[in-house]
Amino acid sequence: MSTTAGSTDDSMDHLIISPSPSHPANHICALCRNFYTLGWVTGTGGGVSIKHGPHIFIAPSGVQKELMQPGDMFVMEHASRAYIRKPPVLKPSACTPLFLAAFDRGAGCCIHTHSQWAVLVTLLVERDALRQQGSAASMAEELLCFEIERIEQIKGIPKGQGKQGMLGYFDRLRVPIIPNTAHEEDLTQSLEAAMERYPDTYAVLVLRHGVYVWGDDVHKAKTQAESLDYIFRLAVEMRRLDLPWTDHNTN
Repeated sequence: MSTTAGSTDDSMDHLIISPSPSHPANHICALCRNFYTLGWVTGTGGGVSIKHGPHIFIAPSGVQKELMQPGDMFVMEHASRAYIRKPPVLKPSACTPLFLAAFDRGAGCCIHTHSQWAVLVTLLVERDALRQQGSAASMAEELLCFEIERIEQIKGIPKGQGKQGMLGYFDRLRVPIIPNTAHEEDLTQSLEAAMERYPDTYAVLVLRHGVYVWGDDVHKAKTQAESLDYIFRLAVEMRRLDLPWTDHNTN
């Protein structure tokens, strides 16, 4: 049963009421409070979504993420894409189609942040591409990619869906970068194309915007988001010191 916009069916409130901290409605609130302290969801930006059984729990749009309560959660039925619980007044997250793209590929949690380090890394990669190709027009059709290797924290990233183990110190981490759009939901097609081109990735950067990170479950998604943000920050500082991210003679 789907609710109408701007209303909620009180009979579905049991979906978001639980004393357990690990319940998705509670967990999303706790994660967003933590992410706020990291500068990842400043000014109502960013979002978190968790798949729990047949249901998807989604933080609302346009709210101060550090102040969210379980009652603010939207709940969607994954199979039908229908909202079965909508809180009054609040708007569904514009990130929802992108979260669904991750869930359709087996993810259990998807995190979207506006991390400054993620944004800066995309700017550095964009600048490198412009210098190599000479103009924005010549690189318009090219999918940019952040690449780095021989950094210990790369071990916090899995090898890829269906593959055993984590990346190693000598492996090259690749995170595709898609162009930004005026509206969040318009990123969906580019994000899905990046997922197809880089099937082992667990993250997609958005140029001048932020990053989407997903994992098999909440714990893995959070670990990967933290590891990537560490790597992005390190990459920015490495560039400041004129240190290379990769050995161009390796793949």
